[in-house]
Amino acid sequence: MATKKPLILVVNDDGITAPGIKVLLEEMQHLGEVVVVAPDGPQSGMGHAITIGKPLRLDAVDIYPKVEMYKCSGTPVDCVKLAVNKVFKGRKPDLCVSGINHGLNNSINVLYSGTMSAAVEGAIEGIPSIGFSLDDFSYDANFEYCRPYVRGIAAQVLKNDLPKHSLLNVNFPNVEKLKGIKICRQAGGRWVEEFEERVDPHQREYFWLTGKFQLEDRGEDTDVFALNNGYVSVVPTQFDMTAHHVIPELNSWSFDIPKS
Repeated sequence: MATKKPLILVVNDDGITAPGIKVLLEEMQHLGEVVVVAPDGPQSGMGHAITIGKPLRLDAVDIYPKVEMYKCSGTPVDCVKLAVNKVFKGRKPDLCVSGINHGLNNSINVLYSGTMSAAVEGAIEGIPSIGFSLDDFSYDANFEYCRPYVRGIAAQVLKNDLPKHSLLNVNFPNVEKLKGIKICRQAGGRWVEEFEERVDPHQREYFWLTGKFQLEDRGEDTDVFALNNGYVSVVPTQFDMTAHHVIPELNSWSFDIPKS
């Protein structure tokens, strides 16, 4: 009796025609049956946004041979929700992979990332999920050296599964030769924003967001350290944002609520 191939959902935030998603779907074709549901245009930095104030459109497209593909007018998270509820019609995917993103999603960037939010949504749906990102924003970024790692990591997730409510955040450094994989924790850091003030042709003021990443964590077990030293960083990630270590302290407080 033939074994049914794993069903793999491929999503991203750079848009359905982005070079990174082509590499990702090609590698997933070695592992199972691939279905792509991706935004119809760039959606970087959307985080976990969903569309609630306007209709969503989902259209089948024919971009790559023998690949079932759909473009979505919404966010990366919308893509996952529509895939689960409409495209697969009750059959849950065995794996959800997002990317390969143009640009890193390490450290605090995981909160802003559309790539990672799509993977998080997959995990919320109970699907083993992985987000992949490369430290290169250019359109012609070289994803080729990522291929064996993408396939190898995805194969291990298919084989071993992941603990409930968890997913993997995988980032690739922009180097000529990778040293291997390091399992890491998320480095502490934040963006220090600046808003460049400009004036449009109608003499109306507007702002352009810029900023610099400020690393606040020099640990050698972090994703930033691994990437800076030529390793692929793999961070197990969860969407439970409870600060569990703070609960005992809060329980020691006396909440005297004023009477109205």
